[in-house]
Amino acid sequence: MQPTHESGPGLRLVTDDSTADALTLTTSFHDLDEYVALPRMSGLVLSPDGSRLVTQVATVNHDATKVHTALWEVYPTRARPARRLTRSSQGESGAAFTPDGDLLFTSSRPNADATDDAEKPLDKPALWVLPAGGGEARIVATRPGGVRGVRTARSSAAVVFATDMLPGATSGTDDDRLRKLRKDTKVSAILHDGYPVRFWDHDLGPDQPHLLGWHFKPGDDVARSVEVASLSVEHLKVSDLTPQPGHALREAEYDFSPDGTFVVSTWRVAQAAGAFRTVLVRIDIDSQQRTVIVDDPDADLDSPVISPDGRAVAYVRESISTPDTAPRRTLHLVPLAAPSEDGAPAKQQRTHQIAAHWDRWTTCHQWLPDGSGLLVVADQDGRAPVFHVDLASDQVTQLTHDDYTYSDLQVAPDASVVYAMRASYLAPAHPVRIHLVDEDEHRTRGTVTVLRAPAPPPTLPGTLTEVRTTAEDGHEVRGWLALPDGSGPENPAPLLLWIHGGPLGSWNTWSWRWNPWLMVAQGYAVLMPDPALSTGYGQEFIQRGWGRWGAEPYTDLIAITDATVAREDIDESRTAAMGGSFGGYMANWVAGQTDRFQAVVTHASLWALDQFGPTTDVAFYWAREMTAEMAERYSPHRNVGNIKTPMLVVHGDKDYRVPVGEGLRLWYELLSSSQLPADDEGRTPHRFLYFPDENHWVLSPQHAKVWYQVVTGFLAQHVLGEDAPILPDTLG
Repeated sequence: MQPTHESGPGLRLVTDDSTADALTLTTSFHDLDEYVALPRMSGLVLSPDGSRLVTQVATVNHDATKVHTALWEVYPTRARPARRLTRSSQGESGAAFTPDGDLLFTSSRPNADATDDAEKPLDKPALWVLPAGGGEARIVATRPGGVRGVRTARSSAAVVFATDMLPGATSGTDDDRLRKLRKDTKVSAILHDGYPVRFWDHDLGPDQPHLLGWHFKPGDDVARSVEVASLSVEHLKVSDLTPQPGHALREAEYDFSPDGTFVVSTWRVAQAAGAFRTVLVRIDIDSQQRTVIVDDPDADLDSPVISPDGRAVAYVRESISTPDTAPRRTLHLVPLAAPSEDGAPAKQQRTHQIAAHWDRWTTCHQWLPDGSGLLVVADQDGRAPVFHVDLASDQVTQLTHDDYTYSDLQVAPDASVVYAMRASYLAPAHPVRIHLVDEDEHRTRGTVTVLRAPAPPPTLPGTLTEVRTTAEDGHEVRGWLALPDGSGPENPAPLLLWIHGGPLGSWNTWSWRWNPWLMVAQGYAVLMPDPALSTGYGQEFIQRGWGRWGAEPYTDLIAITDATVAREDIDESRTAAMGGSFGGYMANWVAGQTDRFQAVVTHASLWALDQFGPTTDVAFYWAREMTAEMAERYSPHRNVGNIKTPMLVVHGDKDYRVPVGEGLRLWYELLSSSQLPADDEGRTPHRFLYFPDENHWVLSPQHAKVWYQVVTGFLAQHVLGEDAPILPDTLG
């Protein structure tokens, strides 16, 4: 595959003064300042009438130290270029349309209608509305714990959103009082009564997530939903749909019925030993009655989407794994029964599996307007196409056939097209239109039309191809290979093996954080393989690596590396390996098993499995796979005495998924027990890049820049044979 080289941000022709006719093509990937400044699109929302599309675009601020988002309108017909809708230093996100076309969003931007401190940003995001007929955006609802996860009804004046409330609060006013008390007395202590106590990069509690809702009824003070645009904060009187929810709504996924009368949401149920599982509940907006609609003791239930007529829910069932059996995700359907008039809970209905013959994990589920089927996305062979699931025949049809991953599906009201965001290692996320019916010979079913986006795709510094090989057990292993421009048999490129995290995932879409093109711009060929445990190759491919992290996942990586270095355009004598999270675990395992690589970079990595298991944020999940025997057999720290390859260790202190103790122990044991220990003066070829205030990913623009500066310098020294790198001034 050869990406089209079109002019875009950061494209420069640099003239070498010593050779006037020698020109060097550079891109934004050759300059980290230009790279972090590239606009980044995400999310897509379609208005109920199908006439408007809105996405959000993230950019850095004036000094490139923070990222904020703005809402942009993309025209479904390509008739006009995209236009910016919002602008503030705090940014806007969480877009949702009302039936009348007003645009709701969340932001902590200053409230111009405030009687005092009109220029002061809000402490927490509020709910704003941008009228369809024009005019300035204004606040329509605030909560002391903020507003997020906004959902609107398609055919009724109604809104649902999530907020956080302190456990002792009985109302928004009471919540505000308790928050002020904690702030004034400088109390940050949290008394936990359940598990987990932290998640990814933040402490949990004392806040508890609630769902709040408002639904217009005849006789309300508000006569029409369009008048929301002129409401003051007090006029949108939302109700707490879930009083005293405890931990039940943490990371909840929910959908709003088309008529605005009820919500279907996930609901956590506590289990023994600190574990939990999720069931599906129906919550009535007017009565706040909560009814369990699906309760499966052997699975977690998620991703509910309500049918257009409000009579059924499609959802995903993920079986609870065991040390011997990997989880399996399947698509299911359950009819909905309305609560009885006497207030008694509705009887649970019988569920059934959709497309049971189809061995793929689905996401981005959207109903067709007539309720005849679903459009879904699923990982497949290093891509994630759009599929049509016909409910009558139970047949699955693949609609898109390119090298991209799709997300954020939005079906037009007449079902003629579906809009989506599309991305791959050829291009970052951008909006597209997919035809669902045959219109003419040029626009048949599945035809993809690229819409006019807020920003053009960046020019790439190389090309993308695939590598496939066969493992010893007969399974095919494939991966993407990004090659630098100018590489070939006469100029073979050094190889960087980049191992994905997860471990249940795939190298199938663009990542701004883990971007191979930054390394390609430095001259490396970057191999991104999908070894055992990767999604998109069937359940058996996942199962063959389950509980065997150092076995098939490792031998698959070595097999595809062997196949890649056999190419004439790859320099087998100059190679490195790196990865983050589970990919960092594999990098550590690789370092203890072989010395074939000249350098290893390990980010946010698992080092001592017996230590990691009980200290990660959701220990019970990993305990389902990581038995004491598995941790003993496949823990990288037990092979530290075999490590003779220079390693760069990277870790953030706010990483709660892989706690910083993993990085600290790895660093000490490299210096004390590897074959490249520190000498009498404390010198060692190993390095430790530590971020005191970063999390699992390292997200600050300037910290991401430092990350790549240190990584490329470390690799240049040990793989390319260059002098010790000159460190960036920002490291002191």
